[in-house]
Amino acid sequence: MRPAAHPIRWIPSLLAAVIAVVLAATLVVLQPWAPQQESAPVAEAGAGVVIESAPSPEEASDLPRVLVFGDSWTVGSAATAPSGGYAYRVADIAGWDTIVNGESGSGYLKEGRAGNTFGERIARLDPALDPDVVIIQGSINDRRQGAAGYRKAVQAAWDDLAATYPEATIVVLGPAPQVLPIEAATLRIDQDLAELAAAREWPYVSPIAEHWITDDNYLEVIDTSERGADHPSDAGHLYLAQRVAEAVAPLVDPVTVVALEEDPEPVAGR
Repeated sequence: MRPAAHPIRWIPSLLAAVIAVVLAATLVVLQPWAPQQESAPVAEAGAGVVIESAPSPEEASDLPRVLVFGDSWTVGSAATAPSGGYAYRVADIAGWDTIVNGESGSGYLKEGRAGNTFGERIARLDPALDPDVVIIQGSINDRRQGAAGYRKAVQAAWDDLAATYPEATIVVLGPAPQVLPIEAATLRIDQDLAELAAAREWPYVSPIAEHWITDDNYLEVIDTSERGADHPSDAGHLYLAQRVAEAVAPLVDPVTVVALEEDPEPVAGR
């Protein structure tokens, strides 16, 4: 009778066959001889703005330093990313080195989400920032607080701001309407701020008087969805950045306003 085959004799052949199959499959998948495809570049946020690369510390020191101080509009609320907010985009449009300081819900009388009024926040600003220009924006958040004590709170906050940055040009950017028709309280705030700024001979920019937001462009500028909650949309922040640059750049040296690739719709007079 023929002796039974020893099981060890066929194991090497089986292992060799398995290894050959694995190597072949690996070569098909990896194809090391084929050229590797590069990943597609990721589009930068802020499409539509001519954006240059971020300046080096040496280059930044040569740019006008602008502190943008305000409420949720300055924070960049409703933008896809905070960096898409007007206060950030205006830096690339105007060629500034900007410092953004915002708190949602904050006003001269109204405490914001972090529990601070404009005056309390100004009192904590770092004098070492030493901006060339300060843009203080808003705020519609005071429209439910009433007129009592409003002008006094504004004056006190502005006194501290001027004392903190005595060499800076301070520009007051008044409230912009979040709804149309413009609320009476928002109109009152705009008038109060305009008169108080004029008394100090500070530049005052009024989005209301200059018809930045009208029936013609409201739905393009303001996000009325539940998420947007009547804050500027991405397109709205881009539009506001351009308007702020146009209004404030003549006060800043040097003037380097960069054109947009896509201009917003022309704003008709109200």
